[in-house]
Amino acid sequence: MTRLDLSAQARALRPCVPELPLLAPAAIATWHGRMVNETISARVLEALATQLEAAGLGAHAPACSRNAEEERRHGVLCGAVVEALGGAARADLGELPEVPLHEDCGAIEGVIRNLLSVSCMSETVAVSLIGAERQEMPEGELRTLLTRIWADEIGHARFGWGLVRTLLPRLDAKEHARVERYLAQAFAHLEAHELACIPLEGRPGDGGEALGLCHGPSARALFVATVETVIVPGLAALGLGAERAWTSRAAA
Repeated sequence: MTRLDLSAQARALRPCVPELPLLAPAAIATWHGRMVNETISARVLEALATQLEAAGLGAHAPACSRNAEEERRHGVLCGAVVEALGGAARADLGELPEVPLHEDCGAIEGVIRNLLSVSCMSETVAVSLIGAERQEMPEGELRTLLTRIWADEIGHARFGWGLVRTLLPRLDAKEHARVERYLAQAFAHLEAHELACIPLEGRPGDGGEALGLCHGPSARALFVATVETVIVPGLAALGLGAERAWTSRAAA
């Protein structure tokens, strides 16, 4: 069991949040979930930095490690919101699965697979969803905090897209075909993870956008739109059969 306790760090960074006591429980749950997700993302990017070193791509590892540190900082910031709302920035993370190293393929191909899943997909979706949430949120300390997270996520997405663009030409035809087959699995995982984090219903009450509570149906529609109008065309421009992979994800 992995125990996460960010309370001491988070309390020192508590923002001023709107006083909406009826919405506080839902907001605490939302930001607590983000705290956990951001902390786990830091662990994934740390593993990716190590994978880059092992693949002979050490020149890119420091940037990836900085991304991991930013994600860890995001976890603390989300915990600070939890504490400001009256919650506790602590969690039991359970048994965390190992980050896949894709040992069934070559080192460069394995790096590309993880970059596609983590940066080109997950981080790009994060940019879209956080950006929409930020637009709805009124000016204040909470919006400033969210803007900082959003700006970092943009950098993380750009890092992955740029490195995939650099590395793809190094694959032979067989490796390229395997990466295309992997895309369907990556899309299936992305969809399952994102929809598990987005509520089915709308906001629990008026003013929820001020606390970062999303409108579930709108966020789900934005997720699909981001995949279909940003991620799929972006991967297609790199020469990957992303549209076929997205439509066949259920069978992956």
